[in-house]
Amino acid sequence: MKSSHLHIPRWVATLAVVTALVCGGILAIGLRNWTDHPVFGAAPLNITLARNDGPVSLGDFQNGFSSVLKPVLPAVVNIHSSKVVKPHQEGEMPFFNDPFFQQFFGNQFGQQQMRPEREQSLGSGVIVTSDGTILTNNHVIDGATDIKVQLSDKREFTAKLVGTDPRTDIAVLKIDASGLPTLSVGDSSRLHVGDVVFAVGDPFGVGETATMGIISATGRSGLGIENYEDFIQTDAAINPGNSGGAMVDLHGNLVGINTAIATGGGEGNVGIGFAIPINMARTVADQLVAHGKVVRGYLGLYPQDVTNDIAKQFGLSGPTGALVSDVSPDSPAAKAGIKRGDVILKVNGQPVESANDLRLRISQTPPGTDVKLEISRDGKVQDVTVDLGEFPEKEANATPGQSNGGGLQGVNVQDLTPDLAQQLNLPAGVHGVVVSDVDPSSPAAADLQRGDVIQEVNHKPISNVQQYNAAVSAAGSQPVLLLVNRGGVTQYVVVETH
Repeated sequence: MKSSHLHIPRWVATLAVVTALVCGGILAIGLRNWTDHPVFGAAPLNITLARNDGPVSLGDFQNGFSSVLKPVLPAVVNIHSSKVVKPHQEGEMPFFNDPFFQQFFGNQFGQQQMRPEREQSLGSGVIVTSDGTILTNNHVIDGATDIKVQLSDKREFTAKLVGTDPRTDIAVLKIDASGLPTLSVGDSSRLHVGDVVFAVGDPFGVGETATMGIISATGRSGLGIENYEDFIQTDAAINPGNSGGAMVDLHGNLVGINTAIATGGGEGNVGIGFAIPINMARTVADQLVAHGKVVRGYLGLYPQDVTNDIAKQFGLSGPTGALVSDVSPDSPAAKAGIKRGDVILKVNGQPVESANDLRLRISQTPPGTDVKLEISRDGKVQDVTVDLGEFPEKEANATPGQSNGGGLQGVNVQDLTPDLAQQLNLPAGVHGVVVSDVDPSSPAAADLQRGDVIQEVNHKPISNVQQYNAAVSAAGSQPVLLLVNRGGVTQYVVVETH
């Protein structure tokens, strides 16, 4: 076999050696800088803003997450509140009020039931200033006549209620103390699905507890928990007593206030918990501390989500924006010329994702502010400027009543008479037909219910059963767009005719 030798030119070998030395130097510099890189940023400070919310290297957690939670635990407190309540007069045993029973025993049992009782509530809170300002949930201290706060070192204080906001379930307490441990406040807008978080509180009153999970979702709404919902969802265990506690990120920054859980019919955690984003909580808390109440911007309209069906009916390219289902008389929206059927696409140049998105953004804008709305009306886009008013604390919410006729499959209607309008608590001037019955198997059962008033069919006003039947018949087999008044508030629904 013939042997061969590989001959490498001297200039090639020299070049290879020089390249290796240069690369090695660059790698050494990079490693040196990497080892000096801070993981948590600066030491904890008793200030409001977060010290660091950048990425964290998980490789530096040698023994778990104790370094994160050690400074957090002392800033989370136990809250014990109580209130005196009067039982219902009829009590839980109505036979005590039966005349035959009272003939023999009198009213002695009823009198015993009328004695005031004391209800107790257990929850958690978060110290946010070293002089004793505490954030918690409104439902933890709602109606309380006595609020006790116990610190991690077992000291107990009587708390003063600074203010509450039931619409977001936030409350601010104050205790007479100084030099307290605090949590720095992070930025909840920078949270992403998959981020690691910890829920800290006092579940079931067993003592300070920390659980770990991830952000399962952000911007959760439509849960019916609060009026203004923008929840962070997590699978970190949140149990009874955790309410008002802290949700913190990997830096130990406060990013949410633990608020609610989905129990799936049980009583404990099933991996679906919700927290109020700290950005919302901080905005509310600042107003409560400064003014004792929360002042919100007010448009004076009723928005609803744009579904695919509604988008087709209104000539939109997709399900985006917020559809105006009704406008309150003399409201800022009415004065600016906004009409029922308009679709709000943008607020100050920023796209509107949903009705809840619109509500949140307007509510967080101060009254007296001019906001520029981009709306779609009859397929044309135009700009409208609205001078926001102040949100009125009392909202009119009526209850649907009762009511017979024909039209959509499985839907019976009848003329709206003055007597029916009064029973349904409808405003003066409302015209339409009343839904007297809906077959549960009807396609309309998901959107209509007894007592609803159908005011329009495919944008055509309806005043009686004859007009209603004609409008529905004209639609043929196509879905119909209905303007429905339920308890004085209108909304658009798309219903299949067959």
